[in-house]
This record gives sequence, structure tokens and C-alpha cells, in this order.
Amino acid sequence: MTTDALTYRIRRSDRATRVRVSVDTRGEVEVVLPRRAPAAAAPAAVAELRPWIERRLREASTVRAAIAARGATLPYLGTSLHVRPEPARTRAHRKGDVLLVPGDAEHAAAAIERWYRRAAAKEVAPRLDAAAQALGTSYTKLSIRGQRTRWGSCSARGAMSFNWRLLLAPEPVLGYVVWHEACHLRVMDHSHNFWALVRRHCPDYEEHRRWLRLQGSTLVL
Repeated sequence: MTTDALTYRIRRSDRATRVRVSVDTRGEVEVVLPRRAPAAAAPAAVAELRPWIERRLREASTVRAAIAARGATLPYLGTSLHVRPEPARTRAHRKGDVLLVPGDAEHAAAAIERWYRRAAAKEVAPRLDAAAQALGTSYTKLSIRGQRTRWGSCSARGAMSFNWRLLLAPEPVLGYVVWHEACHLRVMDHSHNFWALVRRHCPDYEEHRRWLRLQGSTLVL
């Protein structure tokens, strides 16, 4: 459907309890309606959320442009890996500045994400160990995940989680997120004391935090 030149699709869902609007990286807008919701709920939701939708559409355009600009390369902590498909390959493997991937595009995408997840564990662990030691504390567990809205987390029990997509960012950005979460091992909130602790160990954290806010949406394969 179209509302004032804004095109969107409607999907009915038996599981939905309220009207939801989403915008994907392709710039497609979807309105999910509960099964018994009136059809008029869709254009009403689009009209209400239009500023948010238009902002997300601009972000989606930025993401598409960033991906197109990569060509046959993928970012890795501020460097570029040249992607080389190989027909018989089933796993992604790095060889210097080349990332060897399966020849089939669908299998390649899954293999590349698995490789980034493995690489993230290897990149994060030593940085986190060093940060925890410098802070005079320790953590209980390290997990690598693919959260859509979080770059890292620290539980009250010291379980640490980091987003593998951070490897698509410059190395200092990954370093900042590690320090951010490690500092939560000492201060669990975002008080002045917390940010003072982050600044002590990562003096330019505000620059990296700003980068994530502005460029984080482009950290996708």
C-alpha cells in the first residue's frame, strides 16, 4: 500500500498483540497487524511513525551505499579483506588479506558470518583479559553473539557478551567497547564514576562512541 508516496506492505499475524512497523536494510517498510485489528490501523501507524520511518529509510540507504562501496572486499578492524570464492570450499578461511569463501553465494554468506564469529572470539578474548587485569577484576564467561541493537553487555555475575559485527568496525572502536563492558565489572551503572573509569583507560572513548552512533548501522555483511 501507499500513504503519501510512502510504500509499505501489510502482514497479518496471529501472534502479534499490537501493531508493529519495521524497516529493513533494503528500504522495505512492513506493518504487522494483529489478526483482528482493523485495516485502518496500518495507515494510522505509518502516519504516526512517519518521522521514524523516514529516518530509518535514510539509514537503510546509507547501509546499502556502504555495502556497495566495498566491492569484492569486507572490512576487518580497519583493513580490507579481498573475498575470493572457491567452488569446492565449504568454510571461510583467511589467507593473508584474502578471505577464501564457498562459491555458492548463499553458502558463502553463512560461512562468512561463522568465520567472523570465530575471529571475534579470538580478537575479543585477549583484549578483555588485559582490560580485566588492568581493572583488578575478572569475568566469568565470554560469549560472541549477533545482537541487532547491542554491541556488548556485562551481567551482574560477570558474564560478558560482544557482538561479532564489531570486527567490521575500526580496531579502536572494538577496543572501546571492550573497555566499556570491562568497566561494568567495577561499576554496573552509567554514572559519572563509570564514565570517569572508561575515560581513564580509553581517553578518546567519546570519538569511538560517536562513530558507533553514526556508523553502527553499516556494520553488516
